[in-house]
Amino acid sequence: MKASLLFLLACTAVLAVGARADKPEEPKALVQKVQELAQKATAMAKDAFSRVRESEAVQQARQWLSDSAELAKQRLVWLKEQLAELWKKTPAA
Repeated sequence: MKASLLFLLACTAVLAVGARADKPEEPKALVQKVQELAQKATAMAKDAFSRVRESEAVQQARQWLSDSAELAKQRLVWLKEQLAELWKKTPAA
């Protein structure tokens, strides 16, 4: 997906520059404009992928915390049961 998105952005940049070119005889200016737009498109794509990765990391962290909280609850219930049994076995003073 990353490669296809970058390719699509690069093609769009080339078409946009071609449409905006003042004179077709100016290849250096055209190349420079394409490079600038490609750099901007690449930066935007990297930013979008970074946000997606951050979002996935946040979701994984939430899942881990949720799983850990459930495990902690289970252990507290077990500990409570153990303490109750120990309390029953302890002779009254």
